[in-house]
Amino acid sequence: MNPKPWWTKLGHRGLMLLAAVYCVFPIYFMLAQSLKTPKEDVFGNPFIVVNPTLENFEELFEREREVHGFVGSALRRSYPFADWLLNTVIVFAGSVVATLVAGVAAADALGRLRPPGFRWWRRGILAIYVIPQTLLFIPLYQVIHRIGLDDNLVALLLIYPTMALPFCVWMLSAYFQSLPREIEEAALIEGASRATAFFHIILPMSRPVLVAAGIFTLGSDFMIASVFLLTPGNQTITAGLGTFDVSLEELVAVAGVNLFAIPVLAISAVFARSYVRGLTAAMLEGA
Repeated sequence: MNPKPWWTKLGHRGLMLLAAVYCVFPIYFMLAQSLKTPKEDVFGNPFIVVNPTLENFEELFEREREVHGFVGSALRRSYPFADWLLNTVIVFAGSVVATLVAGVAAADALGRLRPPGFRWWRRGILAIYVIPQTLLFIPLYQVIHRIGLDDNLVALLLIYPTMALPFCVWMLSAYFQSLPREIEEAALIEGASRATAFFHIILPMSRPVLVAAGIFTLGSDFMIASVFLLTPGNQTITAGLGTFDVSLEELVAVAGVNLFAIPVLAISAVFARSYVRGLTAAMLEGA
């Protein structure tokens, strides 16, 4: 096979470099903005930080109003960021656990037991997911209000798993269907119960797909959180950052986005390979 010409390799590497810059530059810009003082943000270079400071990050966790140089006290307010962070962790952890528990049970029934009309069941599940969910907001809010869960984190713990569950069941059932039944049957012959075979054999083999389903559940929806959580102390990070005045609190808001992005980047870095493997396997089997 003839080697590729040097200009082809150069063009390919150039495109890769442009793609990398395109992806990394927004991260760099947001980090640079969060390290600026308000004075440098107005009068300094938009892409370079001359005097980096952590003032914007510190301001997120301040409980009392204080005056810091360029910004007067009239333009500052307290941010319950620590409460937002705790609420976000509670909502995300609870949503992931609820979605995986319900999704694994339903997917095992559909994928492993293969009931009559299995393909139509899976198509119906996928159709439920692709229905525009914005059409459900008004009746959903009425239901949440009637049961007394408005402005309560429990509302999100019910809504988020409900939104993520159809796609997770569709993905997990496709993977469970592809697993050879001989593996489970061999465990049953050796004396293991069906529950033991499922928890000690099937679930460990399904770890990449479970990771993919869990990461998919982490997708936070700003609109739902901002509609159902109105009290500042009850909001999540996405809903709380949405209340910032961009013209007056831009730097603090960017600092909050960076803090919120740190655990997301960490989870993506740790589970990136498992996520890609699980999502690819589920999609190939689903196709």
